[in-house]
Amino acid sequence: MKYRRIGSPPSRILYGFTTTPSLILTLLLILMATRFSLSRSAHFCLRPTSSFSPSSTKNLLQCRSCPLWSSSFSLCLHTFRKSTSPGNRRRKSITVRSFSPSSASISDHPYKMLMASDDNPLLKDFDFPPFDVIEAKHVRPGIRALLKKIDEELSALEKTVEPTWPKLVEPLEKIIDRLTVVWGAVNHLKSVKDNPELRSALEEVQPEKVAFQLKLGQSKPIYNAFKAIRESPEWDSLNDARKRIVESQIKEAVLSGIALEDDKREQFNKIEQDLAKLSQKFEENVLDSTKKFEKLITDKKDIEGLPATSLGLAAQTAVSKGHENATAEDGPWIITLDAPSYMSVMQHAKNRTLREEVYRAYINRASSGDLDNTEIINQILKLRLEKAKLLGYNNYAEVSMAMKMATVEKAEELLEKLRSASWDPAVKDLEDLKDFCKSQGSPEADDLNHWDITFWSERLRESKYELNEEELRPYFSLPRVMDGLFNLVKMLFDINVEPVDGLAPVWNNDVRFYRVNDSSGSPIAYFYFDPYSRPSEKRGGAWMDEVVSRSRVLSRDGSNARLPVAHMVCNQMPPVGDKPSLMTFREVETVFHEFGHALQHMLTKQDEGLVAGIRGVEWDAVELPSQFMENWCYHRDTLMGIAKHHETGETLPEDIYKKLLAAKTFRAGTLSLRQLRFATVDLELHAKYVPGGSESIYCVDRRVSKKTQVLPPLPDDKFLASFSHIFAGGYAAGYYSYKWAEVLSADAFSAFEDVGLENEKAVKETGQRFRETVLALGGGKAPLEVFVQFRGREPSPEPLLRHNGLLTSSA
Repeated sequence: MKYRRIGSPPSRILYGFTTTPSLILTLLLILMATRFSLSRSAHFCLRPTSSFSPSSTKNLLQCRSCPLWSSSFSLCLHTFRKSTSPGNRRRKSITVRSFSPSSASISDHPYKMLMASDDNPLLKDFDFPPFDVIEAKHVRPGIRALLKKIDEELSALEKTVEPTWPKLVEPLEKIIDRLTVVWGAVNHLKSVKDNPELRSALEEVQPEKVAFQLKLGQSKPIYNAFKAIRESPEWDSLNDARKRIVESQIKEAVLSGIALEDDKREQFNKIEQDLAKLSQKFEENVLDSTKKFEKLITDKKDIEGLPATSLGLAAQTAVSKGHENATAEDGPWIITLDAPSYMSVMQHAKNRTLREEVYRAYINRASSGDLDNTEIINQILKLRLEKAKLLGYNNYAEVSMAMKMATVEKAEELLEKLRSASWDPAVKDLEDLKDFCKSQGSPEADDLNHWDITFWSERLRESKYELNEEELRPYFSLPRVMDGLFNLVKMLFDINVEPVDGLAPVWNNDVRFYRVNDSSGSPIAYFYFDPYSRPSEKRGGAWMDEVVSRSRVLSRDGSNARLPVAHMVCNQMPPVGDKPSLMTFREVETVFHEFGHALQHMLTKQDEGLVAGIRGVEWDAVELPSQFMENWCYHRDTLMGIAKHHETGETLPEDIYKKLLAAKTFRAGTLSLRQLRFATVDLELHAKYVPGGSESIYCVDRRVSKKTQVLPPLPDDKFLASFSHIFAGGYAAGYYSYKWAEVLSADAFSAFEDVGLENEKAVKETGQRFRETVLALGGGKAPLEVFVQFRGREPSPEPLLRHNGLLTSSA
């Protein structure tokens, strides 16, 4: 069981560009021609691409997803319903009973048999994982005891299995779920509270975990039982969700190597083991190289231009590194490659030499010395290709697409049309930037380089729209943003979100815990929120992941389904001094994005656990709810409800709101090309690249960049070495999904525009329809069918083109 971890893309991209009518028509035709054709089966929630495949580590829904969390400019945040910083108050942690958050008796709960004679928290019965007491010393004995128990249950199931739901799917779901929850807890801790002991323990037991996954995925009795269900007279009477479970299980078994002969299966299994190790090592190297860089600055003139919030963070970091007397005013200051620090330098530092040093360090993370990921990437690509060949595919991209809506050809077609439409606007973007630099008398105007682009873009944006991102921060405090977000989903989906800190154990004092209630006040879900950057122990980026999914089978009382629980993890600037965490507008977008993923997980009404929530949703459709939620950041009532000055309570001035709207497509061509570079190089490496051939991975990236970057990358640019989305997450040959799903999300939001965004009654009615379809049905119905059920028709690219300024009717 691999976990669906969905994360944000490398940057909060604002798409939009202009093009000719012929290009618009071509793009429309291409997008319409795809018709988002679907494979009949969905990916099984705990397997390849979504969560089961042992070939890679835990996936971010990365909104995983949300997809790139390294090599990215994405920042993520979460906010608090109370203005006090959670870091300033200790919480009582209450460890309760089982994996099923409900109040029913645990006497018949399947986890009770895991109770051990010692105090290993991984083997105890709990409602919410005991994150506050799980330590590295618990991992080896806990995971091994669990694997032994579920291996015995699998053997027993294989002997007694029958092609019926109670005799096949229900016991199988229980086995899968046990490992998902326990392994998910320790793997989550590794992402947010990394340390050498935990790494070592996970590295030691991971091969045993993968071996069990392979045994389960290649079980002939289970595979034959699923095939028997599909061929039985009862097949037509099964509902959509059960049919999709059966079909996806059969397909997943094939992709897991069940049809391979003994020697080939042995080779396949070794590949899966090796891929799991390589992906884990890849991410560890990214984390270690990120935190290895520290730039101590003692002269204030060297950090001229950095805003007060950034100086406070840099001084706070210095204090944590032993410079006890460091202050924001007098230093010393420490700059790191963690997103809040890195982005502040690139946007605001007047010291060009500092910007260059930090930029070069960032794009070369994990590309040299003991932390060099280059050979790891080569091995991953080589093994993925071997795996594809064993399974009868031409390349790994075809394996990836087997469980997605698109095909390799359709994905490439879409990317190329978007690239063509973005190129000329991006060229104009660079020309405008050079002209602006000259007008400011900048000495680098005729020699703009990568470490200048973000800095001067921010100055141009300030000049053009009179918007200063740092001056906006005071209007976006984390507590206020979360209040606004929760008010929005209450209006749209008739739910109430309330903090219940202390109900569940947490891994850090900054983590908040929330309960989601329906209109009657009954709980329907829970989620954790970990908002702040902790570069010494926490991976970068933002993601949503499941803790437990909704499930009828894992009900406590036999009637009410187990309630879903989610993680939301971000990496924004923590509170500095007595001020709350103050956010950039991009960070506001990111938290809305991740909460969109969480909503699909939490508001599901699907009781079949294997396709509940985000489980079983095709990867290139899974970004629909997250990207949909981003649109509300520009909705006037929503934004004005969020944007209140943290000291005075003053609402964001109306003229600034209008400027934010006007700036929505600022440099959209350039930003779009950046995203297309990631997606295109991903497909090139997984569809066409020959490991060990004449081209290196970096040669491929430079070749792709000639068509996706107006300003060529540096000769020593090795961003691929930290591209965790595709080498340590679930987006291999799937990064295009952001653009694919953007068509769906833009059209979904246009349903609200059609009824009038100021018509609250109609918006509420449309919101309820969105909840009952997109958010409720999970993976139990094909995404295209779900979309049609909500929208009343198939997707149209027109709203995306309009939102991005590609149509003449765009505002």
